[in-house]
Amino acid sequence: MPKRILVIGAGFAGLAAATSLANKGYDVTILEKNSMAGGRARVFNANGFTFDMGPSWYWMPDVFDSYFARFGKKTADYYNLVRLDPSYKVVFAADEAVDLPAGLDKLENLFEQFEPGSGPRLRDFLKQAAYKYEVGMHKFVWKPSRSITEFVSLKLLADVARLDVFQSLASHARKYFQHPRLLEIVEFPVLFLGATPENTPAMYSLMNYAEMALGTWYPMGGMHKIVEGMVSLAEEKGVKILYDQTVLAIDVKQRQVKQVTTDKGIFETDVVVAGADYNHVDTKLLTENTRNYNDAYWKSRVMAPSSLLFYLGVDKRIPKLEHHNLFFDEDFTLHAKEIYETPRWPTKPLFYASAPSKTDPSVAPEGCENLFLLIPVAPDLTDDEETRERYYTMLMDRLEAYTGTDIRNHVIYKRSYAHADFKQDYNAFRGNAYGLANTLKQTALLKPSLKNKRVNNLFYTGQLTVPGPGVPPSLISGLVVADEVAKEFS
Repeated sequence: MPKRILVIGAGFAGLAAATSLANKGYDVTILEKNSMAGGRARVFNANGFTFDMGPSWYWMPDVFDSYFARFGKKTADYYNLVRLDPSYKVVFAADEAVDLPAGLDKLENLFEQFEPGSGPRLRDFLKQAAYKYEVGMHKFVWKPSRSITEFVSLKLLADVARLDVFQSLASHARKYFQHPRLLEIVEFPVLFLGATPENTPAMYSLMNYAEMALGTWYPMGGMHKIVEGMVSLAEEKGVKILYDQTVLAIDVKQRQVKQVTTDKGIFETDVVVAGADYNHVDTKLLTENTRNYNDAYWKSRVMAPSSLLFYLGVDKRIPKLEHHNLFFDEDFTLHAKEIYETPRWPTKPLFYASAPSKTDPSVAPEGCENLFLLIPVAPDLTDDEETRERYYTMLMDRLEAYTGTDIRNHVIYKRSYAHADFKQDYNAFRGNAYGLANTLKQTALLKPSLKNKRVNNLFYTGQLTVPGPGVPPSLISGLVVADEVAKEFS
């Protein structure tokens, strides 16, 4: 058994891989570029406000429960989880909004108000989505996808047939619902997956099951509480985390990584698990003859969206907002096309507003509101301050029109974040926020491999490899790669 493993990056995938490997008896050190763990789920404090920098939706609670249970722990050992009700609000116009309630009975009643007969159809839709969730999240995402033989079984082939991988989500949803408002609600989760609903496999209705049946939750104190819990567990298992370590090179000799060089020193190792941006590791840290993929391969990859974010501290409470708010007051189809089909800064974007201070008083001073605004945008766009300010004005206009109150003159803290920041902080390929698009041509065996084919002891984990982007898949990715390391170096 090799004694030393280096993990590059302390995001969800890196922390999960390191903790699992340490639990198996390896001597594990994480090298983290930034001054804290979490990757895109970092946190910062300003003017009495606590801002989660990235993920804000806590879906798939079973994935987090099973993660901590694997090490004899519970989520409750690290943070207090509450279910949100309503799960979120959808704003269709300045004078039209709907709250999505927690609980299927109430949700069916809501659907019935839009379209008679849609309540029972919602139950049927979610029954099928539950099967997809069971197979997708409990079987397929745990496949390392290194060989076709992993998927060759009659049972698995039958599962694939029932997953609707060759039918679009758009056509699938229209078998159950006709009202445009209901279709927008059903299709919204795929806005971040990397394709329009017309080009997204119907398999991803599993996201609707996660959202509607399993619920939307929130860890009190913020999403970074999950990271703090994972760090605490990792250190309990003996993982050493070294911060402010920028990796400069992975040194390979005779098909073996011998050492990793950072701006602070040289670390010898027996195995490397790269949880940093896959493209950055492949193209910047390795020599050309040890790379897994060439430039043409990376150029051909289809990316999920990037984001333009605003972190705002407001010195008063804002009416009519819930914890999560989706502003669908513009054309969904146009915005999706301007992300995926004709990439450009959006003409009239949809956006998301999170006000965690509605649930958690600890994230804002008394009487104040913590606002997190997000516009999904195409990756690799020219990002400048003038553009950011133009969209800030656009969002403020629409927020104030809906809430009926002055907001911008009460903003006492403001910070924006977009492509250039994703590149600077995470070496994000093309400034992406959500990894690779979940297209059929970038699924399972067709994703970048978790093992380097030219270097025997170099593995990859995170949102650019299997199983894909998102917090739960990234966490699973770390566990999957840890098992692969253990198989080869036990």
